[in-house]
This record gives sequence, C-alpha cells and structure tokens, in this order.
Amino acid sequence: MPDIKLRQSQRQQLSSQQIITSQLLQLPLLHLEQRIYDELQENPMLELEEEKSDSVDDSAGNDDDSQEDMFGSVDRFEAEATGTDKAERKKDDADGVMQFTIDSRPKENFIQAVHHDSFEEKLLKDLSLQGSVSPGELLIASEILGNLDEDGYFKEDLAVIVDGLARNGIAVTEKEVKSVIRKINVLDPPGIAVHDLRARLLIQIEYKGTAHRTPSESIAVRILKDHYEDMLNNRYERILQKMQINLVELESAIAVITKLDPHPFASGVSSAEYIVPDFIVTYEDGRLTAVLNDRSNMSVHVSREYQGVIRNKSVASEDRKYMRQKLNRAKEFASAIAMRRNTLIKVIEALMNFQYDFFVSGPDKLRPLIMKEIAEKTGFDLSTISRAVNGKYVQTRFGTFELKYFFSGSLPTEDGEDLSTKIIKQYIREMIQAEDATRPVNDDLLAKMLDEKGIRIARRTVAKYREQMQIPVARLRKKIF
Repeated sequence: MPDIKLRQSQRQQLSSQQIITSQLLQLPLLHLEQRIYDELQENPMLELEEEKSDSVDDSAGNDDDSQEDMFGSVDRFEAEATGTDKAERKKDDADGVMQFTIDSRPKENFIQAVHHDSFEEKLLKDLSLQGSVSPGELLIASEILGNLDEDGYFKEDLAVIVDGLARNGIAVTEKEVKSVIRKINVLDPPGIAVHDLRARLLIQIEYKGTAHRTPSESIAVRILKDHYEDMLNNRYERILQKMQINLVELESAIAVITKLDPHPFASGVSSAEYIVPDFIVTYEDGRLTAVLNDRSNMSVHVSREYQGVIRNKSVASEDRKYMRQKLNRAKEFASAIAMRRNTLIKVIEALMNFQYDFFVSGPDKLRPLIMKEIAEKTGFDLSTISRAVNGKYVQTRFGTFELKYFFSGSLPTEDGEDLSTKIIKQYIREMIQAEDATRPVNDDLLAKMLDEKGIRIARRTVAKYREQMQIPVARLRKKIF
C-alpha cells in the first residue's frame, strides 16, 4: 500500500491587480499609451476619461473620488517640500521651495513616436521562442533585464532578483536565476547580463561552439581566461613565454579579440525611438517645480452603461458572467494606472529632495545615491523602485536624464566628503578629451591627476570607469600622424 503523506505549506499567490500594476509601472510613457489603447479595444467596460482642466486646483476640486485619490499625493508633496524637507536641506537660498503639478495639456502638444520594441522586449521575445523556457523563467528574465546597467551588465546580487520576485508572490532560487542568466548570455547579441568585459568576450567566442572554433579563437579563449590582465597591460612577452606560442599566433589571437563587440547592448538599442520625458523639472525665481508630463492623463474609468445590464436577471447568465469579469478587469486596470502615477510622483519627489543641488546647479552637484535610500524614503521595496526608474526620463534645464542616472556609488575625497562616481567619470572624460593625441595619458597618470584633485582612486578603478564610458586604452587612442 503506497504511503500517503500530508504536508502543510504556505504559498504566496500573486493577484491579478498586482500583476497589472507591476506591468504598467515598468512601461515607458509611449508604451503605456499604447497599452491603454489596447485595453480600451479589448474591454467594453473601460472608457477614456474626458480631458481634465489645465489647473491642478480645478482637478482637485472635482467631485470624482478617484481623482481626489489620484492627486492626493501631489498635495502632500507640496506641503512636505515647502516645509520640513526644505528646512532639513538648509539651502543657502532661504526662499527656495519645491512645487509639484500635473501637466494635462492636450495630447497634440507632445511628440507621437512610432512604436518599437525595446531591446529588452526583443530579448524576451527571442527567449520565449525557445521551447525549453518556461513562463516562470520568462518572469525571472524580465526582472533580470530590468536590472541591467546602461551597458547591459548585470552587477546586482542574485538576492535582489530573488527578493524582488518574492515580494510579488513568485518564489525562485538563486540557482534558477543563474540558469536564466546563462540563457540570456547566449541570446543574439551574445554577452548580455554578464558581470564584466572578460566574461562578455569569452561568451562571444564560445557562442560559435567548439566544433567551429579556429586555432586563433582557441588561443584567444586561453588568453582571456588565464592572461587577461597581461593582455590589458600589453605584457605580450609574458604571454608568449607562459603560453609557449609564437608571435604570429599571438597576433592572430589578439586580432580575434579586437574584432569582438564590447558593447552589444548599446548597438541593440533602437535609435528610432523618441525620448519623451515623464517629468519636467524647472527652477525659476527660487522655486523648484516638477511637472508630470502625464500623457496617461488620458486616464480611464469604468463605464456605467453596462452595469445595469449585469444586475438584469433577464440577461443570460453566461453574458452576465462575461461582463462581470470585464468589469473587474476594468476596475483593476483603472486602479493600476492611478497607482503607477502615485508611485512615480513619490519617486520624483524623493529624487528632488536627495538631488536638490543637481536640479538647481547642474550635474557637478550630483550626490551619491542608491536605490535603497529612495526605497526607504518612499516606503516601496527595491524591485518597485527599479521598475519605476527603468526607462523613465526627467527633462531639466541641463538636459534630459534617465532616472537611473541619479543613482551612483561614491568615493571619499581628502576633504572627507563623498563624491559621486558619475562626477569622477566626468573628470576622467574631460582629462582624456584634453590630452595630447600623440601622447595620450594612461590609467596610472589619470589616477595621479585625480589624486591632485583630492580624489584617491586606484588605477584599476580608473580602468573600470574608462571601460564603462566606452573609452579605449591609451595605446588605442594614440595618433601616429
């Protein structure tokens, strides 16, 4: 007789409301607009709201409860920004205040761009076409792709992905995350979601398979695996001695490596897409103002036309069941749009508080900031913040920046202050731009020049920042003629 065992366990189940909210939050502005139109076509219970007036005060005075909830966070932001937060910042400009409004201008005032799949969406589609990939793995892949940096590297801890999915009711292990990362690594173009340049170059060579690998490619793999630092520092004599190969073989292998693509993520991004800022931040007369470019102000509401039909028992039960399902879906979708707007407002509010000097004085005043600080300020988890800033832009008088731009690590200076790594990268870029093209500065000299500015930084760190900015080494920048 077979043994029968009872096991009690707890499982989190992701609600449809949570799924819709999560999906809408990570959509860029143009994609959100298309999603709203698609939903209007599919759901007869959903209707497009009439244009709201240009004044926030008029909107706030509307009797519609959903609008009051929607704009409630705006009132709180104005109160906080002009009170406690301003006092905590202790700015030199005592009259400086922050204000948040909603931009509900007619849609004709904004650029209408042709829809293109983002690079991340293209990779997800390619992954979904593989028969061995499950729906659960696609959810993991979506979370991973949403956490890539600007060059397509995945440098987060695996726990960030595990925790982010767990908060949405999806239980995965780090082993499963690693497995999905390996599948993303070998998508076309190969080398996405790796942790460093060496891994990216190795994957691009191994992408062809060992059966089709040439002798030069085999030597190139050995160099990347065992002699990477020697190659970066042009210690070719040491490579020749250690590998017991001749100069011709070494030159052929180096030629293979130099033909690889160190930035496949950048080449995969479509240049045809317009950038439409989600926020416009201005600073005039001592007032820092954030305006939500809310094209999603083409908000939706649940139609009342069919609600009486649902209560009419003379209508067939199957029809009433179908309409009730569409009604629930309509309520969830309308609520998800309001929650998306509220989340973005809280995120930009926190960013304006943390990066006040940036918005007032410019990129030189960018302060070190990590997503955890924004998460603690807003009360959201890290995965929500990651979705909220991914693909969202803010227009300032200094240019248009992705919200991801405002997050960076820090290094201490001689004065004991923390300096954003983005500012350090800008210093490196400026030094290289000012160099003598016939005698370019190497990473050691760049480190010394930074040290003279009070920034103590290792040569390897300089090399890492230079690579992230896609600037070649000194020997490749040298102009012979």
